[in-house]
Amino acid sequence: MYWQLFWSFFKIGAFTLGGGYAMIPLVRDEVVERKRWMDEDEFLNMLALAQSAPGVMAVNTAIFIGYKLKGWRGVIVTTLGSILPSFAIILLIATVFTRYRDYPQVEAVFKGIRPAVVALIAAPLYKMARSAGMLKTTKETGSKRAAILSWLLLLLPVSVALLIWLLDVSPILIIFSTILIAMLIVYLRDRRERRGR
Repeated sequence: MYWQLFWSFFKIGAFTLGGGYAMIPLVRDEVVERKRWMDEDEFLNMLALAQSAPGVMAVNTAIFIGYKLKGWRGVIVTTLGSILPSFAIILLIATVFTRYRDYPQVEAVFKGIRPAVVALIAAPLYKMARSAGMLKTTKETGSKRAAILSWLLLLLPVSVALLIWLLDVSPILIIFSTILIAMLIVYLRDRRERRGR
């Protein structure tokens, strides 16, 4: 099991271009689809925690999955698996790439990679949005109200992206505001349910 964890995250770390968000589809495919170490809901919750916690998202994700499956030993194995390829590649780039970075061929390769990275991020976001109930149609929910609510939920990440991009609002402020609002909603809902009993 430890070897499986190490090898899974080593492969993900070795073939991910574009940072933490580009890693999401590969992690999801390995953890949810292939190995079935967790279901879609667990993965979405883990991803939300990994994004909210300080540090590199790829490493945070590896830590959460490793701890869930094998405790602290799992954390060590998954973390090593995810960072070793990056360490080796960056070390190689630092020693070799600086000599060749001005070559047109090298520049063309990196320009070609950029659109692929965008697609790698966009495709899993759509799948996760469907899993989280953010893209349900009237036919799927059986209720027009539920379908409208799911599309309203889709506006939330779009609004956050616009706040960060256009108004330069700090992502940290948005994360803490979201946590406080979610805690308030849960508190009010529980209080209403207790009164109903």
